[in-house]
Amino acid sequence: MGSCIICGTDVGGGRVCDSHQEDVVFDFRGDAPDDLVPSRFYRGVVDGYAEFGVFVDLAPGVTGLLHRSELDRRLDSLDWEPGDEVFVQVKGVRDNGNIDLGWSIRQADREFRGVLVQEPAGEHLPDEESDDEEAAAEDQTDEGGAEPEESTDEAAAEDEDEKRVDDAVEGEAPAGDNVVESDADPDPSGETMSGEVKASDEADAESAEAEETDETEFVASDGDDEPDAEDDEPDADADAEDDADGEDDAEPDADGKPERASITTLGDAVGETVRIEGEVVGVRQTGGPTVFEVSDETGAVDVAAFVEPGVRAHPDVEVGDAVRVDGEVESHRGDVQVESEALVLLDGEDAEAVRRRIAEALTDEARPEGLQPLAGDETVAELADGLLDAAEAVRRAVLESRPIVVRHPATADGYVAGAAVERAVLPLIRDEHAKSDAEYHYFTRRPLDEPVYGMDAATNDATRMLQDRDRHDEKLPLFLLVGAGSTTESADGIDLLSVYGVDAVVVDAAVADPETRDAVDTLVSPELSDVGGDETLSTGALVASLASAINDGVRADLRHLPAVSYWADAPERYVDLARDAGYDAERVAELREAVALEAYYQSYQDKRELIADLLFSDGGNLAAHVSEQFREKLETEIETADANVVTEAVDGVEFALLDTDGYTHRYDFPPTPLLLDDLHRRRADGEPFATVGVGTDELYVRATADVSVRDVAERAAELAPKADIATAGVREGKIEFLSGERDAVEDAVVAAVAESF
Repeated sequence: MGSCIICGTDVGGGRVCDSHQEDVVFDFRGDAPDDLVPSRFYRGVVDGYAEFGVFVDLAPGVTGLLHRSELDRRLDSLDWEPGDEVFVQVKGVRDNGNIDLGWSIRQADREFRGVLVQEPAGEHLPDEESDDEEAAAEDQTDEGGAEPEESTDEAAAEDEDEKRVDDAVEGEAPAGDNVVESDADPDPSGETMSGEVKASDEADAESAEAEETDETEFVASDGDDEPDAEDDEPDADADAEDDADGEDDAEPDADGKPERASITTLGDAVGETVRIEGEVVGVRQTGGPTVFEVSDETGAVDVAAFVEPGVRAHPDVEVGDAVRVDGEVESHRGDVQVESEALVLLDGEDAEAVRRRIAEALTDEARPEGLQPLAGDETVAELADGLLDAAEAVRRAVLESRPIVVRHPATADGYVAGAAVERAVLPLIRDEHAKSDAEYHYFTRRPLDEPVYGMDAATNDATRMLQDRDRHDEKLPLFLLVGAGSTTESADGIDLLSVYGVDAVVVDAAVADPETRDAVDTLVSPELSDVGGDETLSTGALVASLASAINDGVRADLRHLPAVSYWADAPERYVDLARDAGYDAERVAELREAVALEAYYQSYQDKRELIADLLFSDGGNLAAHVSEQFREKLETEIETADANVVTEAVDGVEFALLDTDGYTHRYDFPPTPLLLDDLHRRRADGEPFATVGVGTDELYVRATADVSVRDVAERAAELAPKADIATAGVREGKIEFLSGERDAVEDAVVAAVAESF
């Protein structure tokens, strides 16, 4: 009977339970693809590239394909070279033996919670010898195979040394033993680990004394010198005096301890021993060390602490604790990491000093100095206080190592808004975190099929965030909803987040429903009295100014985005701003159309690299190519729809009625709302005019007058009481009903719209 290396649950003959299969990375030592387990993550070696993906060797003779569609970036942006060690997920094994691989955002042992070796005979920890290996060793000895070079006496001595090290680590070293460094248990993750044990009864006594205090310490060194027992305990009193005097530990302590360094400077201190103080913002257990992510007032860094492979170091240290770490700064696969020699759990004045420094730094750094609306938009300027609150919330989340989840509609306007925030936040995350892939851990953009944050989206988000909290000790995220979340249709979804105390920020260029203004932490939306005139503010334009407040360093990158976000009648100031940035009207149209097409396909994915290429890096060919497809598909659909429009006049209002089930390709581009928008623009000539697209159990309304879709739905419900008519989306003019009452609903809605003119 085996037990799970993550939670200890009995798992029969395996070493990891079903719920933690994806938390462990496996070294595959089999020779048959059928032995691979789908959904597991495996270590592999890059074999080579093809036009459609990357071939990865999981074992000699066992090679899988990581198709380009599985990547979270463009294939040619991968920096993998043949022979590089990588981590992939097995999606499945086909009948012909072909192995389908999936992308893994985790590309280091320490980012998994454990490491196991998978052999045909079973699974075991990397430092455990399998039955097959033991049998092979016995056979080799029985058959007169080559003996080890060391003598029996030397081997016995080495075994004794190893035992003394193990005993010492557990606090059971016999008096008088010297410190012994063992190479018997190398870090299975391949990362450097150092270990030091105390060598006398006096040291053991001090260690036992330390355990009775509120501070928890693990002592380690490179093992070259005998440790000084007195130096093993940090001078907490001296540090407290320094904090009281307002000093920053600029000089080493009198006992020779390293000076305190800010995390942001560690990149220049590789190979040096430093002291850092901060708050634990993440904990993960690997097959080797325990990795604590520690954040101070300047940044965050991983701290590796080792007891023995796969064993939790400092079990009393949790997320939110203040700690002091002494250790050597090292670089692993381009990431800065501190190998802990001493990790102390702080309390009292020491902990308060750390938290005070972080809080003061957060206050100073999080609040932008002011808002400078792009193109000097006065409507945006009137919302300055709310935008600065939203910018502060986003910047604070970055500084607190809190994940940020951006939700936006899968439209051109929504994607422009989401991409603007992404452009601003990613550099801040890269500056804050030493890990090279931190931007993928701490920022997620998830498009919405509709501009409503409903229960489906909220349940998805809640499930993910709770899994990340429970499985990976991540903080609950900040949710930024742009162009969604400000209407009553989003109330249930936002309420679900609020149950868990999750912060939500809503930014919407449309007027928010009064009921939602008190439901979220920060809401930026024009008041009803501020709306009017010939120009309507787009969410993309509003959020582009927000993004410039979040990170003024990317302001120049954002100047063309507001113009891209308008389908028609873009304000002249934004057209001029885009032209000054090098984007003429034709180029802006190409970007808008290309983003709209890509927003439709794989709508649930952010397509981060593709959208960034279109909006920020493309020289013209990509956007022009995609926009050409957009126009071809739209024109084909418009031609069909226009030929099947039914027109009628009701109370002086001209109506264009379209059966969207019968005369549109419902599951291909363009989506019905976009098609009706274009059809309405082409047919409306300034007279009282409305376009209504009617489907099986939903319809969309477009009108030249300021028609309230919610009022239309309420009036139609009175005229067709059996149809269960309800507003499904105010922003896109969507109404739902019972399909059996379709004809009655169509008549009722037409009558209600006519009354609204």
